[in-house]
Amino acid sequence: MLGHASKILVRSRFAIAFTGAGISAESGVPTFRGSDGLWKRYRPEELATPEAFKRNPNLVWEFYKWRMRKILEARPNPAHYALAELERLGILKAVITQNVDDLHREAGSKNIVELHGNIFRVKCTSCNYKENLKESGRVKGFVESRDLPKCPKCGSLLRPDVVWFGEPLPREALDKAFRLAEKADVVIVVGTSGLVYPAAYIPYIVKEHGGKVIEVNVERSGITPIADVFLRGKAGEILPELTELVRGLR
Repeated sequence: MLGHASKILVRSRFAIAFTGAGISAESGVPTFRGSDGLWKRYRPEELATPEAFKRNPNLVWEFYKWRMRKILEARPNPAHYALAELERLGILKAVITQNVDDLHREAGSKNIVELHGNIFRVKCTSCNYKENLKESGRVKGFVESRDLPKCPKCGSLLRPDVVWFGEPLPREALDKAFRLAEKADVVIVVGTSGLVYPAAYIPYIVKEHGGKVIEVNVERSGITPIADVFLRGKAGEILPELTELVRGLR
């Protein structure tokens, strides 16, 4: 099956990847519903909503700073690096991700569409101010501070630039993802349940436009019924091997 998948990729003219939490779980990134310490006493819906932020911004920021610290301890794994290498080889044109952990960028991927935002970006609740804390070099001080972060432009509260429960996906990112899916003749689906919409439409759009679906997952998902190739196992083991086969065929 790996050989078949590698031939599909080598023959492709416009391949994309669509990734979910499974690819980052191998890097030790805790899933959103993890049970670490304080947070097991809360449901995610009580912490990741606009209503929760209005009600108790201190609690929400405490949760997100904990998540930021955990993600800062993580490193890209061989699956992230394999996708970056496929892009470098000219095979992969874009990575569309549901993850907010920035690990694709850390691994070297360039063309990334972040459907659910980025945990290291903040935005103002009142004006148009946004900041990437990694780019500004403020991550360490930010996560260590116990003060509520305020906008340097207008003084209002800053919030994480991520999609919370009940919020729509960013229109610009979703439109770009759908355009890429319409153009793609292959999509590599990695570590997603395929149950969160509208993001889960992406493999279906590729399929509807005559493209092939290659799925890499530890178990069957909502995408498996439409997959042309299903590669069961850890992405960190399968994707590097797939990339080596692709390199050998070029």
